[in-house]
Amino acid sequence: MSQSTQSANVRQLMQDFSLEMTGKDVEALREAAPVIPAGTRINVTFLGNEDLDMRVTAAKAVKELGFIPVPHISARRLRSEDELKEFLQALADVDAVKHVFAVGGDPAEPMGPYGSSLEMLQSGIFAQYGVEDVSIAGYPEGHPDISDEVLARELKGKVNLLAEQNLSAVVLTQFGFDTDPVATWLNELAAQNIAAPIRIGVPGPAGIKRLMNYAKRFGVASSAGIVKKYGFSLTNLMGSAGPDKFLHNLADEVAVSNYQGTVGVHFYTFGGMAKTAEWARDFINKL
Repeated sequence: MSQSTQSANVRQLMQDFSLEMTGKDVEALREAAPVIPAGTRINVTFLGNEDLDMRVTAAKAVKELGFIPVPHISARRLRSEDELKEFLQALADVDAVKHVFAVGGDPAEPMGPYGSSLEMLQSGIFAQYGVEDVSIAGYPEGHPDISDEVLARELKGKVNLLAEQNLSAVVLTQFGFDTDPVATWLNELAAQNIAAPIRIGVPGPAGIKRLMNYAKRFGVASSAGIVKKYGFSLTNLMGSAGPDKFLHNLADEVAVSNYQGTVGVHFYTFGGMAKTAEWARDFINKL
């Protein structure tokens, strides 16, 4: 593959990248806004230590700054159907309800009626409040608590259910350091005739210690061989690392995969919104 072809593939991958923030990151978003392309999708997490007002305020700020808010809705953290309706109505009131990310969530035991994002989607409530586009989770490296068979069945079920409800689907993945599982997973989805747009989770540039902590927390494979392939060593944790090498490898894998849908990237901003946005700008300019 020529260098010009690879650069074109990486540019295609980076086109319309998305970013992630928490409800506490509103000021960080304001600082980063000048270097984030207008219309960028920005996901707003649904953390246990944040409340409805904080999440809605963050989604409103995303909208007001000229970006597309994608608020997360954690099925297992919802205490009732009324809480889901209240959240969706609050998002609708600030024009931030069109795009959402329906995710299962962390609690071992559901706090309310929804044991999974599929159950939450089966309620049929989303479209009633103006939701048009639903992101759902993908796990190229699997999930520590869910079998690969169940993951595959539920992903297919959610894609089909959203189509039945006339809602667009986007598959958003956990981050990783290795493109090999992503390549295998894309071909598995192709074999299931899934062709929804996919956003591959990528860690933004951050300190190596921080990256390792997040990898451990989320069950991401981070062996010496994998992180060396990514571009750093476990014997030197004092530096920082960016996803340059990962993205070039990913673009190569996407170019030869059987997947028929579009594939883009979603940045987990472990090192900060501004740092990630500046890195993305500089990375694209160098291609």
